[in-house]
Amino acid sequence: MVNVSRRGVLAATGAATLAATPAATTARAEAAPVVLASTWDFGAAANAEGWKARQAGGSALDMVEAAARTPEADPTNHSVGLGGYPDRDGHVTLDAVIMDDAGGLGAVCALEDVVHAVSVARRVMEKTPHVILVGEGARDFALAEGFEATNLLTPEAEEAWREWLTTARYAPRANSENDDWRKAGSGGPLDHDTIGVLGRDAAGRIAGACTTSGMAFKMRGRVGDSPIVGGGLFVDAEVGAATATGVGEEVLRVCGSHAVVEAMRHGLEPTAACRQVVERIARLRGRAVAEAQVGMLALSRDGRVGAFALQPGFTYAVTRADGSSEILRAEALFG
Repeated sequence: MVNVSRRGVLAATGAATLAATPAATTARAEAAPVVLASTWDFGAAANAEGWKARQAGGSALDMVEAAARTPEADPTNHSVGLGGYPDRDGHVTLDAVIMDDAGGLGAVCALEDVVHAVSVARRVMEKTPHVILVGEGARDFALAEGFEATNLLTPEAEEAWREWLTTARYAPRANSENDDWRKAGSGGPLDHDTIGVLGRDAAGRIAGACTTSGMAFKMRGRVGDSPIVGGGLFVDAEVGAATATGVGEEVLRVCGSHAVVEAMRHGLEPTAACRQVVERIARLRGRAVAEAQVGMLALSRDGRVGAFALQPGFTYAVTRADGSSEILRAEALFG
């Protein structure tokens, strides 16, 4: 157990600020501008599809939608879409949001039986006067729009759920998105499940998407930060975009992604803006987040990227305008 007090949090935030590496910052600044940034290791595969959309002349919305659809369709990824772990009653429910830099916004919450929640969210944005549809209404809309009904509970996910039922004990684990994806099916409870994607197209437009199957074995009806604008995602043409991953309840308490964008609006670089919001969560919550993970990822309108997390282990994938890609590890407040 990590002991965290307000004094300890303040000391840690100061140490984290001093821990920045100027050489690494300079190297990133000299690299080609970032056009795609996604959370976690599996963001690399997502970025590859987003890059294809960009090369084909797609918009920023096309890029982030293509990227987010990739993990949604991967049954070995238990954090997003098909194969996602169910709620405690055995239902797989999906949440997603998509947003552009002109205020275009669509989201779905607690969507069942449709793999590509992010595409349903885009359809909400483009074909309805609303910005959020939930539950049965979201499902009915998706089916009316031609999306195929699919059983999202894979045998592997069902086995993990039935194993969990023997104890029905929720045990959060930081960085489970990476750990469980790398194990590719070893099972075990997850405490947070998201991919967030930020993209810039050839015209300089910005968009973002965030999609998730939510906390594994959550209470039925639970929705976290992922589909909530300003929580899991925010995009602003004047500044840039941000997305969040980790324990959604903690992100919602501070409107995390919106707070990051506003910090950039007031002059902070992306990493510093992410750090400021993570530190705020730590000051606010103290011991309650001693072992929780929250990761923030930001992309400025001119292609600078940055990230910061509560715990070590948060990674993110970036793809630059020259086509090069890499997975980076974010600095962390604790650890």
